[in-house]
Amino acid sequence: QVQLVESGGGLVQAGGSLRLSCAASGDIGSIKSMGWYRQTPGKQRELVAVASSGGSTNYADSVKGRFTIPRNSAKNTVYLQMNSLKPEDTAVYYCRLDLLFRYYWGQGTQVTVSS
Repeated sequence: QVQLVESGGGLVQAGGSLRLSCAASGDIGSIKSMGWYRQTPGKQRELVAVASSGGSTNYADSVKGRFTIPRNSAKNTVYLQMNSLKPEDTAVYYCRLDLLFRYYWGQGTQVTVSS
């Protein structure tokens, strides 16, 4: 069993910051990557940022320069530091854990940015 526990969502004004966290536990084995996706009603889930076990990171163009994805490998935890938030960042944010042959989603956490 693998569990992903997310925290840190909430309501913030435009221009503000939030930090999400996602902790993985259980029968994890080798991690390929951990990342964050987001989804709004009627739209497909989209990649926000991903950090590979090798240290590389990848960001959606819409968040480059504003979001970072720090990771604590020893604790199997990934964060999403979100700065200069915009109303269009409003979404449910999901953590994703990629192992060698399978992947897991977190339960999702709501982020709402008011204008």
